[in-house]
Amino acid sequence: MTLNITLSATLAANEEIARRRRAGQRVLNLAFGEAGLPVHPALRERLADASRENGYGPVAGAAGLREAAAGYWDRRDLPTDPELVVCGPGSKPLLYALLLAIGGDIVLPMPSWVSYAAQADLVGVRPIMVPTPPGEGGTPDPDRVVGAVLHARAQGRTVSSLLVTLPDNPTGRLATPDTVRRLVQVARDLDLVIISDEIYRDLVHDPEAAFLSPADIAPERTIVTSGLSKSLALGGWRIGVARLTSVPLRDRLLAIASEIWSSAAAPVQHAAAYAYTEPPEIVERVDASRRLHGIVARAVADRFARAGAAVSYPHGGFYLYPDLAPLRRFATSGELTSALLDGHGVGVLPGSVFGDTPGNLRVRVATSLLYGEGEEQRTATLTSDEPLDLPWVAASLGHLEEALAMFTEKRRFAAWIPSPLTPVTQ
Repeated sequence: MTLNITLSATLAANEEIARRRRAGQRVLNLAFGEAGLPVHPALRERLADASRENGYGPVAGAAGLREAAAGYWDRRDLPTDPELVVCGPGSKPLLYALLLAIGGDIVLPMPSWVSYAAQADLVGVRPIMVPTPPGEGGTPDPDRVVGAVLHARAQGRTVSSLLVTLPDNPTGRLATPDTVRRLVQVARDLDLVIISDEIYRDLVHDPEAAFLSPADIAPERTIVTSGLSKSLALGGWRIGVARLTSVPLRDRLLAIASEIWSSAAAPVQHAAAYAYTEPPEIVERVDASRRLHGIVARAVADRFARAGAAVSYPHGGFYLYPDLAPLRRFATSGELTSALLDGHGVGVLPGSVFGDTPGNLRVRVATSLLYGEGEEQRTATLTSDEPLDLPWVAASLGHLEEALAMFTEKRRFAAWIPSPLTPVTQ
C-alpha cells in the first residue's frame, strides 16, 4: 500500500515563502509557527558543556531530564513520578508514538494542528473531527463528542482516545475550565484516553488566567505532552516530554520509541534538564517571551479587526484565526490564502489544512516571525518596553495593514462594477 502523504502544510508554506524571498519578493511570513526568538545563553552553555556526550542514552531519556520534567509538573500541582516520564526528539514524535501505543481511532478538535490528523492517517487510524465550542479552541465540543463516538462505534470502529490542545494552535484560544470538566466527564463515560498537548501552557498571555488541565481532574486517563520549542524557542533542538498514566503504557511507548528514535540527543537532554528545573533566568526569559507574544499577537489581531475581519483575540501562544469572509468572497480558504500571497505578499495558512471546512474563509496567522531578522533584532524586540515601535516590527505591521487595506479596497471596487449582464440604473 502506498500512502498518499504530502509535506506538512506549515513546512511547505515556510519553504515556499523562503523561495520567494530569495527571488527578491517582499513577503510577510505569517504562516510558520516558530517561536522566533534567540536561545538563552545559559542553555547554549549547557549544550556546549555536554557536546562530548555522543553515546546512546536510555530510551526513556536521561534520569536527570525525567526528574526535572517531573518537578516541572509537580510545581503545577500535577504530582509526577519520573518513572512515568518519557522524553523524545520533540513532542511531535511522542504524539505519533502515542497513537501507536494507544491504538484505535481518535477524536480531534476541528480546527486543530495540521499534524494530528496526518499522524492518525500514518498509523492507520481515522480521526473523528468534532468542532470546538463557539469562541473556544483546542477542545472538541463535549456535547458533540458523545454522538460522534457512539456513531463511529455503531459502525464497528474502535475509538480509544481524544485530544485537546491548551492553549490552542491554530486559534490561540484557551478552553474554559467548564468545557474541560465536561469533556473529562464525557471521556470517563465513553472510556477514552485523553491526550493533552500543553506545549503552549507557559505562553498563556495572562498569567492569572484560569488554566485547567484534564490531568488535574482525571490523572488516571490523561497523558500530557510538552516541550521547549515554543516557550524557550528550541524548535531546532528537538526535545519533548510526555507524562504518562501507567507502566504498561510506558512500556509500549518505549518499545515503539526504541524502533523509531532510540534516544534523544544527549547534549540537548542535558540542556533541557537545566531548563525544566526553572532557574530564575529561565523563568524570566519565559515571562518576557509570553509578554512579547501577547503584545504582538494582539496588535496583529487589531489590524485584521480594523480591516473588517471577524477575530477572536488570542489567549496564548502566537496564533490567531481570523475569519476573512467579511472582506472578500472566495470559494475556499485555499483560494483566499493564494490571493493574499500572490497579490499582497502576505503568507498565512488556510483553515482547510487544520481540518476546517474549505468554504469557511478562516486562516491561521502566526505572529512570531515579526520580531526581526537575526539575533540582535530579536533580542532587542524581546527586551523592549515598546516592541511595536521598533522599526522592523512597525514595518511588518505596516506591510500587513497596507496589504489588508488593498485587499479590502479591491473588494469594494469590485462591488460597484456593473455586471455586463446587468443594466446600469442612472
